[in-house]
Amino acid sequence: KVIASMTVGKDVSALFADVVNCIQTDNMELKKLVYLYVMNYAKAQPELAILAINTFRKDAGDPNPLIRSLAVRTMGCIRLDQVTEYLLEPLRKCCKDTDPYVRKTSATCIPKVFDINPSLVENLGFIEILKDLLSDQNPMVVANAVAGLAEISETLGRDLMDLDNRATIPKLLAALNECNEWGQVFILDALSTYTPTGTNDAESITERVTARLSHANPAVVLAAIKVVLKCMESIDSSEVLRVL
Repeated sequence: KVIASMTVGKDVSALFADVVNCIQTDNMELKKLVYLYVMNYAKAQPELAILAINTFRKDAGDPNPLIRSLAVRTMGCIRLDQVTEYLLEPLRKCCKDTDPYVRKTSATCIPKVFDINPSLVENLGFIEILKDLLSDQNPMVVANAVAGLAEISETLGRDLMDLDNRATIPKLLAALNECNEWGQVFILDALSTYTPTGTNDAESITERVTARLSHANPAVVLAAIKVVLKCMESIDSSEVLRVL
C-alpha cells in the first residue's frame, strides 16, 4: 500500500523509518519494494537513509546480483558526504563483480559519488576503474563507463576518455554493435569527440557507424551524424565523400 501510494504521487516519507526496518527481510519481492521506496526518498531524507547503511553494505555482498546492484545504486542516491566513505569499498568490489549487471550499475554510480566528493573519487582511483571498464566484455558496461567518464569530464573541464589510445576506439566500436540504443548514443557521442589519425582511420569508423543513420531512434541518428561529419574532415577520397 505504501509503494502504491508513492507511485501515484502521495507523500509517504513520514513512514521512512518503519519501511527501512523491513529492508533486512529475506523476502526478495519485499526487499525490492523497500529499495524502491528508499531510492525515491533518500535524496529528500538522507539523514534517515544513513540508518540503513550497514544493511546496504551487507547487501552489496549478497549472493543475488540484483540485490548487490540495488544496494550500490541506493547508496549512490544518498547524497551525503558521510555515506560516501561507507560506499567506496563495496563500490570498488562491485566494479569487479562477475555479473555484468552489477558492473553496469557500479559504472553509473561512480559519477554520482564524484558529485559528492570529487577529490576522494580521483585519489582512490575510481576514474581509472571507469577507464578499465571500457575494456569490459559486456557492451552495456562499456556504454555506462563511457557515459560516466563523459559526465565526470564535463564537470572537470578536461577529457578523461583517452580516445587517443589506439586500443580504445576498437573497443567502443565493438560494443556499439551489441548495446541498446541509449548505449549507442553514449558511445557515438564519445566517438564524435575523437579526431581520426588519418583517412584510413576515418573511413573505418565511418563504415562502422553509417548503419546507424537509418536507426528508428532519432537520438541515435543524430549522434551518428555527428560522428560521420567529424570523420569527413579527415577523409581525402572524393569518391567516399560523395557516397556519404
